[in-house]
Amino acid sequence: MLVEKNVPLQALNTFRIVAKAHALVRIGSQADVQTLLASAELGAQPKFILGGGSNIVLTGDVKPLVLKVEIKGRRLVKETGKTYVVEAGAGENWHDFVRWTLEQGYPGLENLALIPGTVGAAPVQNIGAYGVELQDRFDSLDAVDLQTGQIFTLDAAQCAFGYRDSVFKHTAAPGSAGLGLAGRALITQVRFALPKPWKPVLGYADLERRMSEEGVTQPTAMQLLEWVCAIRRAKLPDPAVIGNAGSFFKNPTVTPEQCADIIARDPKVVYYPLLDGSIKLAAGWLIDACGWRGKTVGHAGVYEKQALVLVNHGEATGGEVMTLARAIQTSVYERFGIRLEPEPVVV
Repeated sequence: MLVEKNVPLQALNTFRIVAKAHALVRIGSQADVQTLLASAELGAQPKFILGGGSNIVLTGDVKPLVLKVEIKGRRLVKETGKTYVVEAGAGENWHDFVRWTLEQGYPGLENLALIPGTVGAAPVQNIGAYGVELQDRFDSLDAVDLQTGQIFTLDAAQCAFGYRDSVFKHTAAPGSAGLGLAGRALITQVRFALPKPWKPVLGYADLERRMSEEGVTQPTAMQLLEWVCAIRRAKLPDPAVIGNAGSFFKNPTVTPEQCADIIARDPKVVYYPLLDGSIKLAAGWLIDACGWRGKTVGHAGVYEKQALVLVNHGEATGGEVMTLARAIQTSVYERFGIRLEPEPVVV
């Protein structure tokens, strides 16, 4: 197994932050993981799992052994009367996989088009957009326990999905019966249950505007994919052009009373009632209302078209990104009493 030393990571993280991995191993199969764990030299080393690098902020060189997940493969596992169950390797590009499912006649993931990252990272973050979350289409996944080498399978309940959350983002407390798999599970394959018959998920203003503009009342899945891609490209910077990690903060959830208090002070606040009675606030609006759009700290900045996105203007360090993020958090808390929670993992 080839161990690469002092590997530049700038091209392997979408923020394009300059950093190095002291050592990196490329994982192309489940067997590669077990071979690595059986190695006397590598097995006991601390490890860091790297997928597409679209949800991390590197604040320095990475000292743990970097496991670059590059497991490929896409297939239809089975077809039932209600679903197509499709599987992809954890190293597959997420958007390419979404487009492939539609091209094969398996719709259901089109609202999640153009989200950066890999298939293996998608359940970690429980990615979501335009009314669909990964958990809505999830079937199961396979992973390897980096402590024991055991191969295991998890269903949706075992993944403990929440808003941009899962069991893979938490560490179990010592002695607790809870399951926490942060840094412990390397996902190898993910399976999705795509609905039959398919129905478009609409209701977002941007999608309804597209339907009106094009005179379409019943869009196809491929039309929805193209609309979602166009909307995202208009709002969000391309990581290939300007470094970023997409939405930097989670949309905070508040009680109806808290929302009413904010509305009384700021009637234009953007919010969405949830089925459980709570209210989701638009973090981008809160940041914009505090005057951060287009502002910079060093080479890190707030994107001019969408205040929820922090960007690298060329030579930003992870420290500059996090200094900017903390200043935004303080500003929003002082004005609205809301604590914004970052989405990316800080390394």
